[in-house]
Amino acid sequence: GVWRQTRALLFKNCLIKGRTKKSSVQEVLFPLFFLFWLILMSMMHPHRKYDEVANTDLGTLDTSQLVNFVIGYTPPTHMAREIMKKVAFDNFEDGIITEEYLSEEELQEASVLKSSNFVGVVFKDSMSYQLRFHDSIAMSSIYMESR
Repeated sequence: GVWRQTRALLFKNCLIKGRTKKSSVQEVLFPLFFLFWLILMSMMHPHRKYDEVANTDLGTLDTSQLVNFVIGYTPPTHMAREIMKKVAFDNFEDGIITEEYLSEEELQEASVLKSSNFVGVVFKDSMSYQLRFHDSIAMSSIYMESR
């Protein structure tokens, strides 16, 4: 029955492995080589651990630099509007100009026209966003993964 077939298959595989020693050794050594290589690479680029930063009073914000400052955002969802309203009015006395755009292309065009005092915010979902400056993109993440 089943035991006889299993034993015959095992014997056949042992015969094949014995006759093809080169490929059998490669099957064992290549994964070990790649494992060694991964360990070596991780040792060359270790994780950086940063110490905790103590709470510090940074003083008042100089709002004179924020005159005519524009923050554009997309997509114009209810959550995005609430976040941008909070950014514009709760944190600054005079408020910051916020503009909503229907697409990232419109946001990109606006950043070219108003490059000196414009920052774009692209909401990916309710918890993540990207900051878009005239010629670059900044990702939002307080946890940076190692390479």
